[in-house]
Amino acid sequence: MRISEFVEAAKKGNINIIEHTKKALKEAEKINEEYHYITAWADVEQQAEQLQKRQEEGNATGKLFGVLISVKDDMCVKGIESCASSAILKGYKPLFNATAVERCIREGAIILGKTVQDEFGFGTFGDKAGIGYKKPKNPVNKKHFPGGSSSGAGGLTKLADFPHLSLAESTGGSTAAPASFCGVIGITPTYGRVSRYGLIDYANSMDKICTMARTVEDAALLLEIISGQDEHDSTSAPEKVPQLTDIPANVNGIKIGIIKEAFEGADNHVRKQVLDAVYQLEQKGARKIEISLPITMKYGLAAYYVLAMCEASTNLAKYCGMRYGQHEKLSGNYNEYFSRVRTQYFGEEVKRRILLGTFARMAGYRDAFYTKAAQVRTKIIEEYNNVFSQVDVIITPTMPITAPTAEEVKKLTPLQHYLMDVITAPINLAGLPHINVPCGQHNEMPIGMLITGKHFAEAKIIQVAKAVENNE
Repeated sequence: MRISEFVEAAKKGNINIIEHTKKALKEAEKINEEYHYITAWADVEQQAEQLQKRQEEGNATGKLFGVLISVKDDMCVKGIESCASSAILKGYKPLFNATAVERCIREGAIILGKTVQDEFGFGTFGDKAGIGYKKPKNPVNKKHFPGGSSSGAGGLTKLADFPHLSLAESTGGSTAAPASFCGVIGITPTYGRVSRYGLIDYANSMDKICTMARTVEDAALLLEIISGQDEHDSTSAPEKVPQLTDIPANVNGIKIGIIKEAFEGADNHVRKQVLDAVYQLEQKGARKIEISLPITMKYGLAAYYVLAMCEASTNLAKYCGMRYGQHEKLSGNYNEYFSRVRTQYFGEEVKRRILLGTFARMAGYRDAFYTKAAQVRTKIIEEYNNVFSQVDVIITPTMPITAPTAEEVKKLTPLQHYLMDVITAPINLAGLPHINVPCGQHNEMPIGMLITGKHFAEAKIIQVAKAVENNE
């Protein structure tokens, strides 16, 4: 059942919100016992009672009336522990809702709970949740990881049989990767399309709140609701939000850009499935054009990680045991104290990124690393803009591989981890909208296709994604 169909039935009183919500909660709890997707639960029954009362009073309004929404752990939800899956923030219960969360609630949504993630968003596979958190499992095969950093969002979206949508987040591919590995839809909007107010930051110039769902239409509906300028976020764009739902799946005349280099690094089975899906689009009237992004493909990943780690080390400096996050008994000098707190509560990957980011922005190295990476970023945006004067969308594999097992991930060096973001990182660096659509599988594990558009062209990528979805 489409989300819009469920909402209409709920508004008419054909669905008892309280009974439906209790049943959905039991199912979610059962999933969580096995797969470890939820870090904190909301009081869903109280929310359901309020909506049921509105329904009985004839005041059932909103595009998400009665729909359960899960929220990634780096978004603030009033009164619910929000920790970015880090031990250093354990116990933090915000006094307000993130703007994206608040807009969902205004449309009648029920907040289910918070979904697990790689700590502060630092991960590609979903294996780097903070100290004390259980590692989530892939919903298709529990021996594999679900992708990160929005790991819980992707896994729950795949397994939930009740009407459900998920708020995710992306800095360098944190929505596209789990969407690909779990076999669901994941839309990352243009930077600035959705307010970041209430988002626990990783890299301010790249963080974007995203949507996940089982269908393109449902993910588009959620994006339409949370989009738009917000007085609380100066980086939210003033652009008018277009209609993103009920877009026809017509690709006749659409020009598709194919980046040759992006396919060369992908596994053979991934490359074949994505190219087969492109061929299906050609049969529907789309036109394939081979393009080249030499600067992006050569320098995009390096520029992303330099800038993202610099911003991350700056943002995480506030967690020093004095005002924000966990604290200990005051003893020793300041350096000894804050080092002790950060050593105890930060995970290994967080420490690595703080060290690298701090080094890259030190006075003696800033021009060589941070400033140079910022200049490269400008060149990459220019290169994408030039390409989009020739094509409507760009299609690549989302990830170069299918979801790996724990054993396979253990064999990877940190650098090999980062190389997995070779396609998604430059797109996020440039702030471009993109959507993952499942386009096949290998050994029963999902394969994702990534459709990227120019800035604020969410409607166009949704249009093409629907055509791919129809093939499936």
